Amino acid sequence: MNTESLKKNYSAIILAAGRSERMGVPKFSLRFDDKFTFLERIAHMYYSYGCEEIVVVLNIEGADLLNNLKLQLPSNLRVALNNHPEWARFYSLKTGMKALENIAPAFVSNIDNPFVNHKILDKLAENIEMNDYAFPSFNGRGGHPFMISEKIVTNILDEQDENINMKDFLRRYKNIAIEADYDKVLLNINTPDDYMAAFNIKKK
Repeated sequence: MNTESLKKNYSAIILAAGRSERMGVPKFSLRFDDKFTFLERIAHMYYSYGCEEIVVVLNIEGADLLNNLKLQLPSNLRVALNNHPEWARFYSLKTGMKALENIAPAFVSNIDNPFVNHKILDKLAENIEMNDYAFPSFNGRGGHPFMISEKIVTNILDEQDENINMKDFLRRYKNIAIEADYDKVLLNINTPDDYMAAFNIKKK
C-alpha cells in the first residue's frame, strides 16, 4: 500500500516498556497471527492509517530483543528508551513524546491490546479537534487506544512531575468517550491465560 498519499498529521505512541513479568516474555514479541507480532500489527495499523511518526517505547532488555528479532516494522517507526520502566505510564508516554520531531495530535496504544483498527482511529480523529482527549468506550467502560490533542502533547512535554498518574493528568482536560461496537477495546493481555482467551487458544 502506498501511504504517501494517505499521510495525516498525526503521531502514534506505542507503550511497551513494561517488564512483562506475568506474561513471561515481552508482550511486543507475542504472535498476533502467522504474519505479525503484537508490535508489528499495531505499528503497521498506524502506518497504513497514515500516521507521520510512530514511536515505540521500550526498556533496555526489550530494545535488545527487538534488535535480535528483525521484525518487519514501518520505515517511520523509531524506538524511545525508557530507563525507568518501574515508574508510572506517564513517564513512558513522555519519553515517547520526546522522540517525536513534530507536535501533532497523537494516538496512544498499550502493547497489551493489539486490536487497533482504522474504524476506531477514524472515530477518535473525528472528535479530537473539538476535544483534548478521546477514547473508545464499551458498555460504559473506557478502552484503548486513546487520542490526545496537540495541547496535551505540549503539556505532557512541559509537565515537571514525570511520575504523575496518567489518568489523573488526563482528567484535567475536556474529553469524549466514543462508543465502540466491540469489546476488544477493553482488553489488557497481561498473562498467558489472557493471551489464550483473547485468541481462543485451547490449553494442551
